[in-house]
Amino acid sequence: MHPKAIILVGGPSRGTRFRPLSLNVPKPLFPVAGKPIISHHIAALSKVEDLKEILLIGFFEDSVFSSFLQDAAREYPNLHIRYLREYQSLGTAGGLYHFRDEILRGNPDQVFVLHADVACTFPLVAMKKAHEGHRGLCTILGTRVPRDSANNFGCLVAKPDTNEVLHYVEKPESFISNLISCGVYLFDCAIFDEIRKSLENKKGNVETDIYGREVFQDGNKLRLEQDLLRPLAQARKLFVHETKDFWRQIKTAGSAVPVNGLYLEQLLQTNPEKLAKNTPGGPEIVGAVYVHPTAQIDPQAKLGPNVSIGPNVFIGKGARIRDSIVLDNVDVKQNACILHAIIGWNSMIGCWSRVEGTPSAAHNSTAVTKSGLKIQSITILGKEVSVKDETIIRNCIVLPHKDLKSSCENEIVM
Repeated sequence: MHPKAIILVGGPSRGTRFRPLSLNVPKPLFPVAGKPIISHHIAALSKVEDLKEILLIGFFEDSVFSSFLQDAAREYPNLHIRYLREYQSLGTAGGLYHFRDEILRGNPDQVFVLHADVACTFPLVAMKKAHEGHRGLCTILGTRVPRDSANNFGCLVAKPDTNEVLHYVEKPESFISNLISCGVYLFDCAIFDEIRKSLENKKGNVETDIYGREVFQDGNKLRLEQDLLRPLAQARKLFVHETKDFWRQIKTAGSAVPVNGLYLEQLLQTNPEKLAKNTPGGPEIVGAVYVHPTAQIDPQAKLGPNVSIGPNVFIGKGARIRDSIVLDNVDVKQNACILHAIIGWNSMIGCWSRVEGTPSAAHNSTAVTKSGLKIQSITILGKEVSVKDETIIRNCIVLPHKDLKSSCENEIVM
């Protein structure tokens, strides 16, 4: 039994809700809890027995992932990790089908498919065991969400005793179930026959190019959730494995902050040695805090809980940071206060200034504005933003290269 894995990383035309951060780094490589988002996926996949190959599929330029792939090869010498680039967005299932020869090379018997923009503990080993117990074509990782937010997701109705999925609806109009798809799947390789059937159902739109290869018309992106899971549920070939651990989607830039906190809490349970500790003469650390080894922090600063500090950050005397991500080369002057915020690369936060947001209460909410006004939420400073001394920036999104000389609140600063 040897499975393969695929991480669907999307492409640059997406990620607009992740601005201004996605202007400088593609969302899958944005660091949470000290590692790029998809590193958490790869760490979980590395624990699956006999899994040797991971393919990233998307339509970013090849160069985007090259240094990440070099780092990953060093960290996981037993894994072969490659990036396959789509020539256009083919839809989630279309991309799988387009690269089917690569995926099936070496005759794997199963394929994990993970969306890049989800965060969870990825209980893949347990999921594989469940999959081998029922022998459906697909096992989907599921989780329960609050009833009022369920219709933002793909909802599942399953038999409680067998976990067989009877019904799958993507973003239903009315309430169906609070059990939703986590965007993590385990397929038997026979799935490619099912994708082919779905394509044939959309037949009018498949043409062949001069080499006889199938080309999809643009209106005919084949989507995993809508075009594949529904027929699988109808054919009784779909099962769900429910996780009780945390699960979040990373859609907006602000959603990286709660995800950062969840991954840090997980590290506190599993690898506490990777987190910052209180040491005599060192800064005060509260709860789970990740500090890059190259960062310099004044002993009179106070950090945490739920804080990640990136490379070459300088944090001055008396600074206070909690529930925030501070990216590379940021300079935080003395007595500055940063709460519920993301501070972009090479930014400068002046003395006695405050940069603060509001934690979002909604589970996995994705909106940035509501009826034209900016919603209270995490404050985000893009790359190279400087905040003058004694300035207050509250509930704002600030685009790169801005000098903030006066206080602002509930604004998108262009």
